[in-house]
Amino acid sequence: MNDVTGSDLLTLLVIALPVAAISWSVTHEELFREIQEYCGERCKDTRSVLVRKFFYLLTCEYCFSHYVAAAMLVLTRFTLLFDDWRGYFISWLALVWVANHMISLYGRLRLGIRSERLEIGIKEAVSERAGVVTREEHPVEPDRKPG
Repeated sequence: MNDVTGSDLLTLLVIALPVAAISWSVTHEELFREIQEYCGERCKDTRSVLVRKFFYLLTCEYCFSHYVAAAMLVLTRFTLLFDDWRGYFISWLALVWVANHMISLYGRLRLGIRSERLEIGIKEAVSERAGVVTREEHPVEPDRKPG
C-alpha cells in the first residue's frame, strides 16, 4: 500500500475538473439538448430494463460522471493507494465523489445567479410600473458653480 501524497490529492482535484465539466455539459447544457431529449425518450419508452437504465445513465450527471471518470482514469492511468486494479477502483470512486461535489457547487452557483437575475428583473418591473426613472435614462448632472 502506497501513501497518498499532496501531489496525488492535487492530481485528483485536477482530473475531477474535466470530469465535472463534461458530465454537467452533456447532461444539462443546450449544446447537447438533442442527445438529452433522445435519451430521455428512450429511457421512458423502451420496454427493456437494461436499455432503459443505459439511457437513464446518460441523462443524470451523477450517473454519467462514472463513465467520464472511468475514461479519464484510462487516459491518465491515475491510481490511489495501490498500483494495481485496487488503486484504479479507489481512484475511480474518489474521482466520482470529488467531481460530483464540484458539480453540486456549480449547480448552487448557477441557482444563486439565476435567483439574483430574477430578483433584479422583478425590481426593474416594479420600478417601471411605479414610473421610477433610472439614472441611465436621465443622468443627473453635477451642480455647476456660478461663474
